[in-house]
Amino acid sequence: MTEIIDLLLTLSQDIKDLKARIELLRQSRAEVLKDTWIDNQYVLQTLHISKRTLQTLRTNGTLPYSKVKGKFYYRVADIEQLLQDNYYNHNFKQDGNK
Repeated sequence: MTEIIDLLLTLSQDIKDLKARIELLRQSRAEVLKDTWIDNQYVLQTLHISKRTLQTLRTNGTLPYSKVKGKFYYRVADIEQLLQDNYYNHNFKQDGNK
Protein backbone atom coordinates (compact mmCIF):
# COMPACT_ATOMS: atom_id res chain seq x y z
CA MET A 1 0.00 0.00 0.00
CA THR A 2 2.85 2.39 0.78
CA GLU A 3 4.30 1.70 -2.65
CA ILE A 4 1.11 2.99 -4.27
CA ILE A 5 1.13 6.10 -2.08
CA ASP A 6 4.78 6.74 -2.94
CA LEU A 7 4.01 6.26 -6.61
CA LEU A 8 1.08 8.69 -6.43
CA LEU A 9 3.22 11.28 -4.63
CA THR A 10 5.93 10.95 -7.25
CA LEU A 11 3.38 11.22 -10.03
CA SER A 12 1.86 14.29 -8.39
CA GLN A 13 5.28 15.96 -8.17
CA ASP A 14 6.01 15.13 -11.81
CA ILE A 15 2.74 16.75 -12.85
CA LYS A 16 3.61 19.90 -10.85
CA ASP A 17 7.02 20.02 -12.54
CA LEU A 18 5.42 19.69 -15.97
CA LYS A 19 2.96 22.49 -15.19
CA ALA A 20 5.84 24.75 -14.16
CA ARG A 21 7.76 23.97 -17.35
CA ILE A 22 4.71 24.63 -19.52
CA GLU A 23 4.17 27.98 -17.83
CA LEU A 24 7.80 28.94 -18.42
CA LEU A 25 7.47 28.02 -22.09
CA ARG A 26 4.27 30.02 -22.38
CA GLN A 27 5.89 33.09 -20.83
CA SER A 28 9.01 32.84 -22.96
CA ARG A 29 6.90 32.44 -26.10
CA ALA A 30 4.96 35.60 -25.21
CA GLU A 31 8.24 37.47 -24.81
CA VAL A 32 9.49 36.22 -28.17
CA LEU A 33 6.25 37.25 -29.88
CA LYS A 34 6.57 40.80 -28.58
CA ASP A 35 9.66 41.25 -30.73
CA THR A 36 7.97 39.71 -33.77
CA TRP A 37 7.09 41.80 -36.81
CA ILE A 38 3.75 41.24 -38.52
CA ASP A 39 2.45 42.55 -41.82
CA ASN A 40 -0.46 44.81 -42.75
CA GLN A 41 -2.90 41.99 -43.49
CA TYR A 42 -2.34 40.29 -40.15
CA VAL A 43 -2.93 43.56 -38.28
CA LEU A 44 -6.13 44.21 -40.23
CA GLN A 45 -7.48 40.75 -39.46
CA THR A 46 -6.40 40.75 -35.83
CA LEU A 47 -7.76 44.19 -34.93
CA HIS A 48 -10.78 43.95 -37.27
CA ILE A 49 -10.08 47.35 -38.78
CA SER A 50 -10.10 48.68 -42.33
CA LYS A 51 -7.07 49.55 -44.45
CA ARG A 52 -7.99 53.22 -44.12
CA THR A 53 -8.07 53.02 -40.32
CA LEU A 54 -4.66 51.38 -40.27
CA GLN A 55 -3.35 54.05 -42.62
CA THR A 56 -4.67 56.73 -40.25
CA LEU A 57 -2.93 55.05 -37.30
CA ARG A 58 0.33 55.18 -39.27
CA THR A 59 -0.14 58.73 -40.54
CA ASN A 60 -0.93 60.32 -37.20
CA GLY A 61 1.92 58.44 -35.48
CA THR A 62 -0.32 56.32 -33.28
CA LEU A 63 1.18 53.06 -34.52
CA PRO A 64 4.89 52.85 -35.38
CA TYR A 65 5.78 50.84 -38.47
CA SER A 66 8.51 49.84 -40.85
CA LYS A 67 8.19 49.86 -44.63
CA VAL A 68 10.20 47.54 -46.86
CA LYS A 69 9.66 47.63 -50.61
CA GLY A 70 6.18 49.09 -50.23
CA LYS A 71 5.07 46.59 -47.58
CA PHE A 72 4.30 47.71 -44.03
CA TYR A 73 5.34 45.82 -40.90
CA TYR A 74 4.44 46.37 -37.25
CA ARG A 75 5.91 45.11 -33.99
CA VAL A 76 3.52 43.05 -31.86
CA ALA A 77 4.75 44.96 -28.79
CA ASP A 78 3.69 48.28 -30.38
CA ILE A 79 0.21 46.94 -31.13
CA GLU A 80 -0.12 45.65 -27.56
CA GLN A 81 0.98 49.06 -26.27
CA LEU A 82 -1.60 50.79 -28.47
CA LEU A 83 -4.33 48.56 -27.07
CA GLN A 84 -3.10 49.04 -23.49
CA ASP A 85 -2.92 52.84 -23.86
CA ASN A 86 -6.50 52.93 -25.10
CA TYR A 87 -7.90 50.45 -22.60
CA TYR A 88 -11.10 51.71 -21.01
CA ASN A 89 -13.13 50.08 -18.28
CA HIS A 90 -16.44 51.88 -17.79
CA ASN A 91 -16.75 50.45 -14.25
CA PHE A 92 -13.88 52.60 -13.03
CA LYS A 93 -13.45 56.35 -12.88
CA GLN A 94 -10.33 58.09 -14.18
CA ASP A 95 -8.59 57.84 -10.79
CA GLY A 96 -9.08 54.05 -10.73
CA ASN A 97 -11.77 54.02 -8.03
CA LYS A 98 -15.29 52.72 -8.50
